[in-house]
Amino acid sequence: MNPYDSSTTSTLAAYGVGVVLFSLVAGLIGLIFAIIIYWRIFSKAGYSGARSLLMLIPVVNLIIIIMFAFSEWPIQQELNRLRAMSGGRPGGFPPQYPPQAPQYQQPGQYGQPQYPQSGQFPPQ
Repeated sequence: MNPYDSSTTSTLAAYGVGVVLFSLVAGLIGLIFAIIIYWRIFSKAGYSGARSLLMLIPVVNLIIIIMFAFSEWPIQQELNRLRAMSGGRPGGFPPQYPPQAPQYQQPGQYGQPQYPQSGQFPPQ
């Protein structure tokens, strides 16, 4: 068998094309998945989800990660504003919205037995 046979060469070329196509499809799926993940992370932190596209640029992605790690997120700024509105009470409510007392049912409505008054029983 000749190692330079055209059938062997075409078979190897077909395998090579298959591997390249599979790698491209897998890489594209991984890239889309990474963009979706970064988009959700940036959105939950309070930033624009479009900022996740900057993660595709090689040097800029390091700068974005460093900024993301050491800056105050918009969601944290909002939380600090709400805490300041509540007067600094942990778990407190803003002064204009105090918690309301729970409304209880009047005795004798649901689940409470009503006892008849004396004289309401039929004579025996």
